[in-house]
Amino acid sequence: MKLEDYENRHIDQLRKRAGECTLFLKRDGAFPVKEPGTLALYGNGARNTIKGGTGSGDVDSRFFVNFEDGLSDAGFKVLTKEWLDGYDEIVKAGHKSYIREAKAAARKAGYLPVVFSMGYFPAEPDYDLKLTKDADLAVYVLSRNSGEGNDRRLIPGDVYLSKTEIRDILWLNDNYEKFLLVLNVGGVVDLTPVMAVRNILYISQLGVVTGNVLPDIILGRANPSGKLTTTWARPEDYSSFDNFGDLQDVKYKEGIYVGYRYFDSADKTPVFPFGYGRSYSDFEIGYESAALSGSTVTFRAKVKNISEVPGKEVVQLYMSEPAVELNKAAKQLVSFAKTKELSAGEEETLELNFDLREFAAYSEKKAAYILEKGDYILKLGNSSADVKAVAAVRLNSDVIVKQCQNKMGKPGFEDLVIAKKEESAEGLDILVLAPEAVKTETVSYSKDEYKDPSLEALSDEELMRLTLGYHGSGVAAIVGETSKHAVGGAGETCLTVDAVKDSLSMADGPAGLRLKSTYGVDEKGVYDLSIDPMMVKMLDFIPKIAAPFFKPPKNRHGEIRHQYTTAIPIGTAVAQSFNVEFARELGDLVGEEMEIFNVDLWLAPALNIHRNICCGRNFEYFSEDPFVSGKMAAAITKGVQSHKGRGTTIKHVLCNNQELNRNNGDSRVSERALREIYLKGFEICIKEADPKALMTSYNLVNGTHTSESYDLNNDILRCELGYEGLIMTDWIASGRSFCRKSVHPAPYAHNNIKAGNDLTMPGSPADERDIRKTLKNGTLTREDMLHSASRILRSILRQKA
Repeated sequence: MKLEDYENRHIDQLRKRAGECTLFLKRDGAFPVKEPGTLALYGNGARNTIKGGTGSGDVDSRFFVNFEDGLSDAGFKVLTKEWLDGYDEIVKAGHKSYIREAKAAARKAGYLPVVFSMGYFPAEPDYDLKLTKDADLAVYVLSRNSGEGNDRRLIPGDVYLSKTEIRDILWLNDNYEKFLLVLNVGGVVDLTPVMAVRNILYISQLGVVTGNVLPDIILGRANPSGKLTTTWARPEDYSSFDNFGDLQDVKYKEGIYVGYRYFDSADKTPVFPFGYGRSYSDFEIGYESAALSGSTVTFRAKVKNISEVPGKEVVQLYMSEPAVELNKAAKQLVSFAKTKELSAGEEETLELNFDLREFAAYSEKKAAYILEKGDYILKLGNSSADVKAVAAVRLNSDVIVKQCQNKMGKPGFEDLVIAKKEESAEGLDILVLAPEAVKTETVSYSKDEYKDPSLEALSDEELMRLTLGYHGSGVAAIVGETSKHAVGGAGETCLTVDAVKDSLSMADGPAGLRLKSTYGVDEKGVYDLSIDPMMVKMLDFIPKIAAPFFKPPKNRHGEIRHQYTTAIPIGTAVAQSFNVEFARELGDLVGEEMEIFNVDLWLAPALNIHRNICCGRNFEYFSEDPFVSGKMAAAITKGVQSHKGRGTTIKHVLCNNQELNRNNGDSRVSERALREIYLKGFEICIKEADPKALMTSYNLVNGTHTSESYDLNNDILRCELGYEGLIMTDWIASGRSFCRKSVHPAPYAHNNIKAGNDLTMPGSPADERDIRKTLKNGTLTREDMLHSASRILRSILRQKA
């Protein structure tokens, strides 16, 4: 198999750096091993390795390496092929029962099975296959898959381990001196039954090189240096445990207490804390100095490698805020930095900077971001649970940082409040912040009425087409595979208005570009030669009469062409590197492939919050922490947009934290939690990287679809955050609901336009009918369409310039 030059470069780049995304949860010194030997390889992911989740996050790369092949290629002799073959037979035999189960669950939830099946996976079965203890070492690979359209389940074989997994993992741990439990998962699994295991490696899902990285780590060629970006705990211990999964209304009653903010505030001990991770190396972190310039803190810390193994460490700076009128979490992350590779005994001084203004709390009573008087205590460490107070910023009076207006409605309940323990700054370095050094910003709210004079002469019909994505008919209009300039792309802006010569082609993400890897071209044009990976899993649920429409044509015999993109690590894995330069390099990698395959907008990165560990799409997202999420999204965006004419589309604004009934579920969230937790990452990315586009979410927030929210699209995104780029919807069609039991309304194209969400994607005949109808009855005006069409054209011209 001959790879293209860009493929070789990109795969080599990932092979060298992907180890930074991995981490040991536990280790005892049994690894690394000096050389390959005999290997007992077990587990559902040994051969059926997961490179990344399903749905829009899947990438049809030329190939990817599973763990069995990766270990064999590295020189290990796998002695358990009989076990692996037996496991495959068990999975194959259970497929029909899984189909029946999924169809029954779909009916119960009010879904068509083909839609419900997208992110619905069979639980790991129980079985009885013989284990042996004849090898030099043993590896058990525990895998879990998930994807958009459905959520993970609190059952054995999904979030919980199956009886067989627990039994086999503990047996191997007891019978092998060198045993490694490998977690090939996109999110949290409950490890409490197997905490006796001495070596646990969280390798995550690393794209095309997933299977190569494991032997590199086992042999010591790569040293894990990642940290958890999500708290790992028992499912019932999370703050959102009782407020997730409702078909209609999801109540975010925990407010600001998400992830480590909750565990630290409520004095609950997780299994593994946020920011935790071990490597082959050990480090010593010391405080050097802190200085204040205006409201910006410059913090210096010294890191020393106190082991014999070269490695990297992540320094984390947290801040504990005074709680006067507003309740506060015990602490929040305000800065982080990663060392270079430090050899044995080597030291490095890192500089961490942050602006105190950016971490002001939001007061709904005053409709403002506020710094309350008191001591802001700075804590240094290498996880949220391992920190030491070293300095403080003292503010002697309250300061309003930003005067806003409450915009996002009421959730219908009061948020959780946890009394914060008082902390003393005695003995710490004190930096005094003068209140006058913090200037108050007052937001001016005004409607964006930009109009391009060149569009004034267009007809209403032409303006309508500009506000919709280019679309065809039938299946293409439903799933959005209508890009003319990027084969297999997710969509494109309008191509049917003569006055607008350019367009923007789009491809899904976020783990690389999701395009057709193989296609045909004949006198009729482009045609499929393979089934989209997202559709393969759904074929068993498609009625037989409709199946031919999803399969490649048999009567076309044109030229065969290929376009192979690179599957990169999932979003959570990227964030676990805590390396913004690595994230920027991944963006640069994707940007180069966008140039090769004529993609203008990458529909990524996705940076929704890991609110609940069961969200089926968490693998695409970075973290439970908005600061980490925003920094990673900004770095990736900078990498992509360093390529002229290429842009990111950060998504999903806002609160796409549950996949069940994602199109019509209502996220009920307080204004404060929305601003401090769920909007914060988007704000960071917008201010630091200026992404070319934003995508709103499917769901409602406090009774209004995000795509139809003028307060969100105009007042917050444009007026408060100063965003001037393209705002588009997620892939909708006016009036369409997938769940028959939904009680909330579906979104409509005319409401999107009126709300300042300019581009309705992918575009559909239903959207056209809706716009024509509302123009006729006066609900929508020509002026409304002219504003949206003008902003779309402005975005196209800016990106193509």
